[in-house]
Amino acid sequence: MKFLHDLFPVILFFIAYKMYDFYVATAVIIAATIAQVSYGWIRHHKVEKMHLITLVLVLIFGGLTLYLKDPLFLKWKPTVVNWLFAVVFIGSHFIGKSTLVERMMSKSVALPSPIWFRLNIAWSLFFISMGIVNLYVAFNYAEETWVNFKLFGMMGLTFLFVILQAFYLARFISEADQSTTQEES
Repeated sequence: MKFLHDLFPVILFFIAYKMYDFYVATAVIIAATIAQVSYGWIRHHKVEKMHLITLVLVLIFGGLTLYLKDPLFLKWKPTVVNWLFAVVFIGSHFIGKSTLVERMMSKSVALPSPIWFRLNIAWSLFFISMGIVNLYVAFNYAEETWVNFKLFGMMGLTFLFVILQAFYLARFISEADQSTTQEES
């Protein structure tokens, strides 16, 4: 359910683009992102940082797209979001006692410090790569191809990365389970 909630503005952007045009879709993603953040605030009295960052960037880049009638501004937004996430993940190596990935996942998974470090670097590189790929598609393919890539390509690449991460982590999780089982015996 959270996954659909997170993708709600992008899905509406995609539908509006297919039914109308880029500018209507831009207005829709702005409205949908405002609705998403408002819903989070009304329902939980807090807003996820990712949604708040996305809202600010959608307002800036979407607003510039509509004001200047230039779709390139909105096409830059996914790259800026991904690169900001990369900066935050990289910055977590220097701020605090643990990496961002460890802070987010340590309640669910116990891993050695070097694995948390590698995982955090992997996410940083993933976000940098996604930003580059977005720019490549935005500047080298037709607008409709970019719109399709924004929903299906970026989501597919993220799923693939998460699956590869799960395979990588599986051997460490099973080792941790075995050592826990041996300690209990």
